[in-house]
Amino acid sequence: MSQEQDNTNTIEDLDKGSSTSGESGTATQDSLAAKIEECQALNEKYLRLAAEFENYKRLAQRDQREQIKFGNEQLLKELLPVVDNMERAIKAARDSGGSAALVQGVDLTLKQLAGALTKFGVQAVETVGQAFDPNTHQAVSHVPSDSVPPDHVVDEFQKGYRLHDRILRAAMVSVSSGPANTDEQSSATN
Repeated sequence: MSQEQDNTNTIEDLDKGSSTSGESGTATQDSLAAKIEECQALNEKYLRLAAEFENYKRLAQRDQREQIKFGNEQLLKELLPVVDNMERAIKAARDSGGSAALVQGVDLTLKQLAGALTKFGVQAVETVGQAFDPNTHQAVSHVPSDSVPPDHVVDEFQKGYRLHDRILRAAMVSVSSGPANTDEQSSATN
């Protein structure tokens, strides 16, 4: 029984032990506070990393959508001179009185090619009579015009095209500089 009495603790024994463990209790609390701080810092780092990853995912998805939408842009740019040349061939053949069957065949081929371009989102840029827009028009010359207001397109030298909302090729145009000054013309003739 004497062993059982040695293993029992009394309240007095607890008070004696707490005075010696006071220093170790403070150290434990300091250690616990340090671990809590470290845990909070790691949690904040995790949250920042998770937010950065979400941003990256959004950017990657947007880039992927644009790649799908504009992936064939280079091919379509290469086809535009073919369209221009077919239009010139049709115009030249009609002006010179070429074979009607040949002109009709080339015209049908041009329409088929234009339909394929339209299917992939290529549209011609409106030019003649429109206000000059440096984003979609490339001014080649300024000409006086009594019928077209200043800073509006008078004539189109080469068609412009857009792919969805992006310009594939700017239209080459001449822009009105306003009505011709009759004072300058009369002084030039004198």
